[in-house]
Amino acid sequence: MKPFFFAAAASVFALAACSPATEDGTPAVAPPPVEAPETPIDAPLADQAQPAEDLTLVDVAATNPDFSTLLAAIDAAGLSETLAGPGPYTVFAPTNEAFAALAPGELDTLLLPENKDKLTRIVGYHVIPGKVLAGDVPAEDAGVATASINNLDLSVRRLADGTVMVNQYTVATSDIQASNGVIHVIDGVLIPRMEE
Repeated sequence: MKPFFFAAAASVFALAACSPATEDGTPAVAPPPVEAPETPIDAPLADQAQPAEDLTLVDVAATNPDFSTLLAAIDAAGLSETLAGPGPYTVFAPTNEAFAALAPGELDTLLLPENKDKLTRIVGYHVIPGKVLAGDVPAEDAGVATASINNLDLSVRRLADGTVMVNQYTVATSDIQASNGVIHVIDGVLIPRMEE
């Protein structure tokens, strides 16, 4: 009888050691099992997000609904192929809201085929050759003019507080990476002087 008693006592202690308990001695309740979401293992790559290094400037802009007007302007200006090319380029990208702040009817007029030269000049003014990250922008007192892809000078500078300015507009979001350059979101549409 003693061997049975010791075996039973050992079993009780072993089971007690295996069941978790809270600090107050009450038995812990096991959490419910977590089910993994149903994602097919063989899902095509097109359905998965592409890393930025695989997306061109045009592709990255197309993923953001706030750039639909910019994309329409790029297309109407005939610059889609350039900005999807090897680059690298830095694009100062106005949002739809920035385009909406133009004078009433101005955007519609610019998008007309007969105004393609003027639109190309404006859209090209938002693009500079090379990849310039926000941290690479010179300080305001450096006084460096930057040439756009259409050889028009614009002022890109970093203020003492770190804010990056392009002419009179502020960079709201910087360093959006693409395979062929970088995008900086600005809060206005850059309009070059037409007589330059």
